[in-house]
Amino acid sequence: MVDFKPALIVVDLQEDFCPPNGSLAVANGRDITPSINKFLALPFVVKIATMDWHPRDHISFAANHEGRVPFEDVITIANPHNEAETYESQLWPVHCVQGTSGAELIPELHTSQLDMVLKKGTDPRVEMYSPFYDPFMSPRVCDSGLAQALREKNVTDVYVVGLAADYCVKNAAIDAAKEGFKTYLIEECTRAVDASSWPECKKDIDQSGAKVVSINGPEVRRLMTAQ
Repeated sequence: MVDFKPALIVVDLQEDFCPPNGSLAVANGRDITPSINKFLALPFVVKIATMDWHPRDHISFAANHEGRVPFEDVITIANPHNEAETYESQLWPVHCVQGTSGAELIPELHTSQLDMVLKKGTDPRVEMYSPFYDPFMSPRVCDSGLAQALREKNVTDVYVVGLAADYCVKNAAIDAAKEGFKTYLIEECTRAVDASSWPECKKDIDQSGAKVVSINGPEVRRLMTAQ
């Protein structure tokens, strides 16, 4: 029998990303929770939740850049160890600040089923959508250790759910595939900040080697029969 050791990554299912009060609420973001809870009851090798856990002076907050507007403006972020390496990044409202109620995982999520909670975005100098690491390469600034944690459990397949589809979920799936895991993003278990961008995001995910799959598809049905 083919070795199958799946992991579940629940990305950023936090109050600030959910209606009705989240500062960066994703439309219908809470609606995915019942389906995610059903997955949490399945026998994954490891179940991991990620959390944005930003300091108040985080570089992604428009409030920290005079005259800049969230959702509209972008900034250039330079590698703090190599100014020649840069990337453009969207500016956001203040969200998921360490120790605030907005940073908490939503209470509907069955957190007792989780094996690990991984906090990301803790370095104020860099944006980190992916739960694996920041976008910089020369050198890397932040590595969460997630890839190593999955390898220590001999994980073969990674299933990704949560918020938001077009940012942190997308990057989680792409980097999981980059790390050599068979990776599946379950489409019904995510929502996008910008729903109109989702078709293009799906192309990027597919090109990375990860797959966007249906909750009714064979990749998910396989979980139901895993021992």
